[in-house]
Formats: sequence, C-alpha cells, structure tokens
Amino acid sequence: MSAFSATETAACRQLATLALLEDLGDVGDITSLATIPAESVGRAVFVARKRGILAGVQAGSIVSALVDPSIRFEIHTEDGSDLEPGMRIATISGTVRSILAIERTALNFMQRLCGIATLTRSYVELLEGLPTKILDTRKTTPGWRRLEKYAVRMGGGTNHRVGLFDGMLVKDNHLESIQAQSGASSPLDPVLWRTLAERIERFRQIYPGTPVEIEVDSLDQLRLALALKPEIVLVDNFPVERLIRAVEVRNSLAPAALLEASGGIAKETLRAVAETGVERISIGALTHSAIALDIGLDYE
Repeated sequence: MSAFSATETAACRQLATLALLEDLGDVGDITSLATIPAESVGRAVFVARKRGILAGVQAGSIVSALVDPSIRFEIHTEDGSDLEPGMRIATISGTVRSILAIERTALNFMQRLCGIATLTRSYVELLEGLPTKILDTRKTTPGWRRLEKYAVRMGGGTNHRVGLFDGMLVKDNHLESIQAQSGASSPLDPVLWRTLAERIERFRQIYPGTPVEIEVDSLDQLRLALALKPEIVLVDNFPVERLIRAVEVRNSLAPAALLEASGGIAKETLRAVAETGVERISIGALTHSAIALDIGLDYE
C-alpha cells in the first residue's frame, strides 16, 4: 500500500494538530457535547463523490488518532488508486462525538490531496507514450509542501527539489545579482559566467552529489550554461520552436544534461512541448491551482 514516509507522517501530524486546534479550540465541539450522549457509538464511511485519484487517506487516520486514539480507522482503498463515485475509501468507527470532531479536518486533508493527485494525473495522461516527466515546483501551500508533493507522486508526477536545501537552482535573479557583483556588462558577459563557474565548483566541493540546475531565457545563455556541465538546464518561457532548437544545442554540446521546460505551459500545448525532446516539464499549477476532490462522510 502506498503510504506516507516518516517525514511526511511527521509533517501531517504537525499540520493536523494545528488544524484541530483551529477547529476545536480549547473547548471542543460544543454542538456535539450538547446534543450527543457521551456513550453513543457509530460508524461512518468516507466515500468518493466524483472520479479522481486517491491521495492522503493516511491523513484521515492521523487526524482520527489525534482526536481519539480509541477510534478505529479502516482503510479500504490505497493511495494512487482510481476513484469512482460511490467508492468506499475508509471506514471510521467509535464514539459519535469523536467521529463528528474528526470529520471536517480529515475531509479537508483528503480532499485537498486528492485534488492535487487528480490534476497531476490529467497532465500525465496527456503525455502517454512519451518519456517526458511532469514535475511539481515550490509553488505550494505554506506548511503543506511535503504532503502536496506526495500527492503529486500519487498522481503519477515527479517531485522537483523539496526546497532550497536539497538542490542548486541558479535562477534569473541569481544571475542578475552575480552580474552586478562581478561588474559584468550583460547577462552574456563571460565575466558573469566565469564567476558562476567558480561558485558552482565550490558548491560541488561542499555538497558533492547534489544536482546543479541553471535557468536560462535564451539560446545564447543555454550555450554558456551547458559549458558549466550542470545536471539540468531550465529553459524558461521558450516557445515550441525555440525548444526544438534548444534540444539540438543540448544534443550537440552536452548530451548528458537534462532540459526542463517551464513557464506558462498549458494543457493545450503540453504534448507539443514534450515532443520537442525535453526530458522534464515543471508545472506550478499542479499544487497552486488544484481543486479539492469531492469526498463525503456517510453514516451507516
């Protein structure tokens, strides 16, 4: 069964603790306290209302345990599975007060993560038969990055670096800063690229094995970047015609380097971008524009 890693579990537990404090406050569910006898027990099932991809069912279990360790949370469908309307995802049983306290927070986690997995799958399916990978970005909900990137994987996508700590990505603002520091006259000045080469070399000595990626916005910059032997070059906002040329340049100068296309790539142009020969396409929308998948909790 697909499940959270230890790091993802810890992140979910931390988020769920905050979410429950936000929902229950210091008092608890005052409606249930007033209307439901403490000894009342029940059973309910999490059910898919729409088609989609399941992600985050374990979050429901984590929320349940935080509210009431005696609650039984039984998982019926594993993450990464296709969901159809009416499909049973998990069953929760125990005191009715606890079930009601768990319901909204558990659904919020599951609906959000299923929405990301479902959107990711819709992009992945557009590239069926092609080797190009769909990647996420750092455009994630603050605090949710580990879980949202997990959901991307459940949808068939690939994770980019988690954060600023596990991969070097030299972006346009880095290049502009280096240009100013080095006294280079333009983004193509050899002084800038010699300075960058020296800094990348120092980086590789300090962080051996950590991938280096450089963002470029022109074919001339691409040639200069490839000379530094990065593992990946991010070609930003290249139209399809320029991407074709970029692949030719890469194949000629540094065939081992991967090309990653990014910037304003819509579903309508996604396959054409992949067919240029780039190995990676990063899509911020996977996490910043996903719509929650409709999931309900039905009492039995």
